Amino acid sequence: NERAMTSLRNVRILLAEDNEFNAMVAQGHLENWLPGVRLTHVLNGAQAVDAVRNGKHDVVLMDIQMPEMNGYDATKAIRALPGDKSRIPIIAMSANVMKAEMDRCTEAGMNAFVPKPYKKEQLLAAIDTVLTGSTRS
Repeated sequence: NERAMTSLRNVRILLAEDNEFNAMVAQGHLENWLPGVRLTHVLNGAQAVDAVRNGKHDVVLMDIQMPEMNGYDATKAIRALPGDKSRIPIIAMSANVMKAEMDRCTEAGMNAFVPKPYKKEQLLAAIDTVLTGSTRS
């Protein structure tokens, strides 16, 4: 969808992913798919909370299973930050696609869920939806 690509131009993404290979793949994909994307990579939930607190990002791609602080706890901590920082869109990324897992993501305050391994269309649609508030097929 060409319109989705345009609306995501120069988007600032925080990627919270402890697996270096997965992060490298995601970064390559996002740089190919999104013109001007600015990607910041952190290795765990605690670093994600700090990055949201101290940086400027449009959206967070949050792995669920991470050391030190998992994606659920990181999301809850981000939602507790003061002001606008607490409202940043957070997209859960997990290989566990059971309904209980998705419900837990929603309860933690995440805005969307993308299964791993992700498909280009799923990931871009989720980013577009949480940023523009619109859904499209």
